[in-house]
Amino acid sequence: MAIIITDECINCGACEPECPNNAIYEGADDWRYKDGTQLRGTVILPDGSEVDADAAQEPISDDLYYIVPDKCTECKGFHEEPQCAAVCPVDCCVPDDNHVEDEDTLLKRQSFLHNH
Repeated sequence: MAIIITDECINCGACEPECPNNAIYEGADDWRYKDGTQLRGTVILPDGSEVDADAAQEPISDDLYYIVPDKCTECKGFHEEPQCAAVCPVDCCVPDDNHVEDEDTLLKRQSFLHNH
């Protein structure tokens, strides 16, 4: 399950540097698959879709920090718990019920992002 940042976010930015996948971005900032990963150029994502890892993607939020579900591994393969949730001063980094995934899926994503 990916983590989501709720609208209680105070935009402090404490979570962003803690993410080992570089899946957290400031509101209105474009994101890229290559940021903080080994992905470069044209890649086939685990769901079979083709993307340019270097291309800017539309922000998920214009107002608040946000987490890209396709890059979030809940810190599996790195830490025992999601680091964004551990450092958030207002507890607004919570499991995303719209992106429920098992540990195997999260570990495969971690391997895809960092061993590609």
